Amino acid sequence: MQIHDLPYTDPGSPDVRSGGRFLLWLGRRQLGGQFKSLGWGTLHMAGLATVPLVVGVAVQAVVDRSGGRLALAGGLIALLGTVIAVADTMLHRAAVTNWITAAARVQQLLARKTAEMGSTLTRRVAAGEITAVSTGDVEKIGWFVEALSRFTAAAVTTVGVCAVLLVAQPALGVVVAVGVPLLVLAVLPLLPPATRRADAQRAKAGRATELASDTVAGLRVLRGIGGEELFLDRYRRASQEVRSAAVRSARMWALISAVQVLLPGLLLIAVVWYGVTLAREGRISLGELVAVYGAVTFLLFPLRHFEEIAMAYSFSKPSAKRAARVLALRRTRPAGPDTASGGADPAGGAGGPLTGDLYDPVSGLHAPAGLLTVAVCGDPDVAGRLADRLGGHAPQRGEEPDRPSVLLGGAALDDLPLEAARTAVLVQDKDPVLLSGTLRELLDVPSRGTVTAADALDAAQCDDVLAALAQGTGPGSGDPREAREAREAREAREAREARITERGRSLSGGQRQRLALARSLVTDPEVLVLDEPTSAVDSHTEARIADGLRRLRAGRTTVVLSSSPLLLDRADRVVFLPGGEAAAAGTHRELLRTHPGYRAVVTRGAEDEPPHAAAAHHRNGPEARTARTGIEETA
Repeated sequence: MQIHDLPYTDPGSPDVRSGGRFLLWLGRRQLGGQFKSLGWGTLHMAGLATVPLVVGVAVQAVVDRSGGRLALAGGLIALLGTVIAVADTMLHRAAVTNWITAAARVQQLLARKTAEMGSTLTRRVAAGEITAVSTGDVEKIGWFVEALSRFTAAAVTTVGVCAVLLVAQPALGVVVAVGVPLLVLAVLPLLPPATRRADAQRAKAGRATELASDTVAGLRVLRGIGGEELFLDRYRRASQEVRSAAVRSARMWALISAVQVLLPGLLLIAVVWYGVTLAREGRISLGELVAVYGAVTFLLFPLRHFEEIAMAYSFSKPSAKRAARVLALRRTRPAGPDTASGGADPAGGAGGPLTGDLYDPVSGLHAPAGLLTVAVCGDPDVAGRLADRLGGHAPQRGEEPDRPSVLLGGAALDDLPLEAARTAVLVQDKDPVLLSGTLRELLDVPSRGTVTAADALDAAQCDDVLAALAQGTGPGSGDPREAREAREAREAREAREARITERGRSLSGGQRQRLALARSLVTDPEVLVLDEPTSAVDSHTEARIADGLRRLRAGRTTVVLSSSPLLLDRADRVVFLPGGEAAAAGTHRELLRTHPGYRAVVTRGAEDEPPHAAAAHHRNGPEARTARTGIEETA
């Protein structure tokens, strides 16, 4: 695999049982690149190891006054220089290719998992953890994959040099053959504490990243309540903890580096001292002593690779463990003979879309096909979990892993392929995300093609959003009616090409919410689940949105999680789910008269408020709410 061939057509199915198995899987997937790097690395280091021997020959030729051997040694040194330069260049090329392709494979695996899990991913793994895995951890994993082949080449060359010394000069060869393994083993006791410190640094950095992400995302709200300094102080403390952990980790690695300098230096001194003694006794020649000295000096170079692979493994193993934990997440339950579908065809019959009533056995919520159903939970967290279940998401942390699946037309959503589940049911969170780009790109989503962007924007009451995106173009001249129509058409065109900033931060909360609703309406799914879709708009706008939603979704199943009287009054069916379990069902006005608990949640009043007072509250609610809220919230 070459860099220009990226991205992978299929990054593969990783072994995520552990971090070590994941690294092994990555290595097996890049055997070709690893062997190429190993070959060039071995050639490069063999050339370097041969230079001291040739230098020894040259020195002995000078001592013996042999011009022919000196010329031969010079030619060999020139040839070795060429081989070393070419091999080093190709080794660097192969090693960098291994690094980039390994990192790209992990990035693609993470991107595929993110697309598979959707919004469920950030509920099961902290956002800071995901950011750290997809950035720093990917680099560390790629580093280990790249360093592995260079380390293997260094090990092969070291063994070869020791073997040659043992054969050529047994006396000095024994010292080197015994001393080199001791140098490697001396570092091993220092690796576990270094790994623990590096892991602690990584964990603190992940928490700091998560805190920074949360602070930036909520900066507007924090400024509104004067809480930005509190969160900044928290981030300062977190960053100082990261700094302290980094210093502790660096100290340990500095100690390992010091050991890698001190012990080889002592070995070199011992070899030189013993070699000089042998030369004085006439047991070895001066050229042989220079060759042995040069060989021992060369061995300090591959020993650096031992230190590097130890550091790379110490950093990459926890990174691989975290990546494997993310990649091991699954959206669906494994299908079995006792699935909740009851044998229903998950494909929806003869290849058609899934249709029918939506039913959640956990909460008892029943949404008849083709009707607008509003579910009143009274607790935003309960509503959020219900929305996830209705979308066929896997159980979250703290929920029963073997809970029964939501059924759509008798088919279990949890057992459907991801594409089929997403086509059948679309869930819009209470805090939808707007990606940066133009409005045209925002609304260019997979859909049935039955709802136009203009109809969706109109139903979501986005006229003022279009005007804001068009930057308020001025009126035309001539006939007022024609000028107005021309201006509106021009503004609509300009608005479609206007850019939306990241997460729509340049828009108000209500404007972002309505654009997200329009995007959901364009898809026109068989079942649309909306979690508090109008919480950031004023009463008059909310009333028009409720009418537009009912009109545009006629004949389609729509479930809205809300306690807004305006939405409830336009619903075909209302289900009251205190604590997440269905307690009553009917129309909004029926439940107001017959169910005190429902009346208390919807009217925000006491549970024993009389029905006639609740009705008055319902009649006066929109006007009173408009007087209180005025314009849209900007949070």
